[in-house]
Amino acid sequence: MKRLLLVGGGHAQLAVLRALARQGPRGVETVLLTPSPWQWYSGMLPGWMAGHYRAEDCRIDLRPLAAAAGARLCLASAIALDAARRIVHDDAGASHDFDLLSLDVGSLTDTRALDALPAGTLLPVKPLEAFFAAWPQRLAAARAGQLRRLVVVGGGAAGVELVLAAAEAFHRAGGKVALALVAAPGGLLAGHAEGVRRRVARRLAQAGIALHIARARGTPTGLELVDGAEHTASALPADCVIAATGARALPWLQTSGLACDAEGWVVVDAGHRSRSHPAIHAAGDACTRDAPGFARSGVHAVHAGPVLAANLLAALADATPAPPQRYQPRPRSLYLIACGPRHAIASWGPWSAEGRWVWHWKDRIDRGFIARHRRPPARAV
Repeated sequence: MKRLLLVGGGHAQLAVLRALARQGPRGVETVLLTPSPWQWYSGMLPGWMAGHYRAEDCRIDLRPLAAAAGARLCLASAIALDAARRIVHDDAGASHDFDLLSLDVGSLTDTRALDALPAGTLLPVKPLEAFFAAWPQRLAAARAGQLRRLVVVGGGAAGVELVLAAAEAFHRAGGKVALALVAAPGGLLAGHAEGVRRRVARRLAQAGIALHIARARGTPTGLELVDGAEHTASALPADCVIAATGARALPWLQTSGLACDAEGWVVVDAGHRSRSHPAIHAAGDACTRDAPGFARSGVHAVHAGPVLAANLLAALADATPAPPQRYQPRPRSLYLIACGPRHAIASWGPWSAEGRWVWHWKDRIDRGFIARHRRPPARAV
C-alpha cells in the first residue's frame, strides 16, 4: 500500500483530486492535509468585495472532491517537512509519512515592509480565508463613519482590482472613504502594455482614487511613502492598509531539505517534481521554475494541474517509469482585470480592451471554474 499525501487544496490539487476520482488507482492510500474544507477562489474576491457575488459563490467544498477521490481529509496546517525522512508535521501535533507528496500550499502576502504599522491597520490579501472574514468588518466600519481613509499597497493587477472593488463597495454602502493606491517605482501594472496602464489610470481617476508612485513602509505612527529618487519620506494617512504586495514563501519550505531558491520557493522541473527529491512534487505559488513566462499566478496553477496529476498517477503506477509530462507555460497570459462595477479590462500582450462585455467574459470563466469543481467525477470502480 503506497501513501500519497496531498498538502494544500490549491488550484492544481483540484486536478489531482479529479484524476484520482476518475482513475481510482488501487493499492494507494490518499490523504489530503489542508487547513480548511474550502478552497477560496482569488479570481472572484474583487467581485465579492464589490457586491457582485456572495461569499459562498467564491469557494469550492473540498469534502466531496476528497470523498470522490477516496482521500482521507485531515483539517490541519502543515508546519514542517522532513524531505529526507518523508514526513510532514501539522499544527494539530500529528505526523504524516508518505511515499509520494504533492505540495500546493500557496503563499503568504509579503508584508515585511508594512509590519510596523499600528495594530489593526494592516490587512493582507492572503490568506484568502482570513481576508474574506475581515473585509465585512472594514465595510461595517465605513458605514459607521469609523473608517475614513483606506490605502491599497501594490501596483499589480491584484492591487488595482482591490482598490477599485473597495471604491464600488463604499459607494454602494454610502460610506465616504478616501482611497489611494501605492505602486512601487517601476510603475503601475509593470509588465503590461502601455494601453492597459492608461485604461487603468483612467478608471482610477474616474473612481476618485489617488495614485502614488513610491515605496510604502509601515511605522508605528502610520504609513510612509518613500520617494525613489530623492529618498524623502512623507506620511500617507490610513485607517486601513490592504497589502497586495506580492508573495512570500511559507518559512517551513526553506527548512525542509528541499532544493529552494534564495527566496524559499521549491525548485521544480517541467513536470513539477522537486529538483532534489523526485518523490515530492510542487505546484502553484509554492514553487519556482527556470522557464520563460512562468510566474506565481492562478493561471499557471490551473494549467499545471493536469500535468501534476498525470505525473503523480504515473509515479504511483510505477511499472516502467515513462518520461514525465511537461507543463510549458505560454509566452503570454490573458488577464481580465475587474474594475469595481460590472466593467473589466482585458490585457493580452500588446492588446487590450475594456467594457461590460469583458466583465461578463470574466464572470463566465470564474463561475464556470467554480461550477466545474462542484461536480466531482464519479469514482472509478
